[in-house]
Amino acid sequence: MTDVADQLPGDLASAHAMILAERATRREAQALAARAQALNSHSDVLIARLRLEIEKLKREIHGSRSERKARLLQQMELQLEELEADASQDELAAELTARSSTVRAFERKRPSRKPFPDHLPRERVVIAAPRNCPCCGSGRLAKLGEDITETLEVIPRQWK
Repeated sequence: MTDVADQLPGDLASAHAMILAERATRREAQALAARAQALNSHSDVLIARLRLEIEKLKREIHGSRSERKARLLQQMELQLEELEADASQDELAAELTARSSTVRAFERKRPSRKPFPDHLPRERVVIAAPRNCPCCGSGRLAKLGEDITETLEVIPRQWK
């Protein structure tokens, strides 16, 4: 008991930080467990179904000898062994990916058309951003990005 009491922080801010760190590690552990359970559930269901079919075929084989049923049984047993091996490999892979996750970088899409020729006259139209948030009315708005589009307009002939 004295070792645990010596490790506890003396001030409130440190204790608060320690509690938040413990909560974060607990949440990460729960998320890892949920991912592992989701990955294993699919293979477990498939394995259970194959075992049931194998048992049914064994009952049919012992009643009447059929070469086709015996071959089918052997194929299903091999498939079951492969699935069980794959399930164990998937568990190891899930643990490795849970430890380190990578995020793909954002890539802009390439334009689907050729750009307009440079000799065409261009007109810049800027749409003013709202001064306040339309939902809450807050004035603390920040620029997130901008969209630039080029459209070709046709002005019809005019007669005088």
